[in-house]
Amino acid sequence: MQSQLGQRYFVPRPQGYSRCWRATRCSLVWRRRQGGRVSRILIVEDDEHIRTALRLMFRGEGYDVDDASNGEDGVAMFEKRNADVAIVDLMLPGISGFDTCTALRAQSDIPILIVSARDDTSDVVRGLESGADDYVTKPFVPIELLARVRAHLRRRPDSAARAFHIGELHVIPDEGVVRHADGSELHLTSTEFRLLVDLAKVNGKVLSREDLLERVWGYDYFGDSRLVDVHVRRLRMKIEPDPAVPVHLLTVRGAGYKLVL
Repeated sequence: MQSQLGQRYFVPRPQGYSRCWRATRCSLVWRRRQGGRVSRILIVEDDEHIRTALRLMFRGEGYDVDDASNGEDGVAMFEKRNADVAIVDLMLPGISGFDTCTALRAQSDIPILIVSARDDTSDVVRGLESGADDYVTKPFVPIELLARVRAHLRRRPDSAARAFHIGELHVIPDEGVVRHADGSELHLTSTEFRLLVDLAKVNGKVLSREDLLERVWGYDYFGDSRLVDVHVRRLRMKIEPDPAVPVHLLTVRGAGYKLVL
């Protein structure tokens, strides 16, 4: 399938289906379940060809799919039906992809993936600062986008990790919450929370950007290290007394990041 920009996007055949025989008929069941139900993907993309290709791919893999050609309709659709993952293009008519991400993030902490032909670092940083968890550059390989969505859907709070304190903050992994000393909750996105817990689990050791991409995002070969840097900066803004002079989430030059409790 060819986009309006002349780029080709190939939709793979559905994988992972099983045969379900009932009486004399056979039906193919393609199910990707989230908490006992089929996961729903929201696609906000103005290019009709790309939007159709993604819709066919995800439906073929067993997901429910809602799609919109602009940000206003995408946000309205999410308000009515919710979703488990949102895929948002940056260059949208009407409100921008940045503003769409911000609006979705204000309502939910679901994973948000930006897809865009704009690969400038300032755009990547702005997109992640708008609330996105991930950034995929066009043209992309469909199976890579599918793998990233699956990785985000697999993420769960680590109930095996012990509760710990960072300054006056109390982090409770099995509840997925961070509380101030007065009991009020500090809101972190699911990605920020996993980043915090995974750094705490290694007891002050340094984790490289590649280590964090694999542990937090589930990517072992196609992640972008800028994802880590922006999320570290966002996390510092929330947990550090003075983000400009961090005392807990530290950069180890040339090596990565570590957490000091």
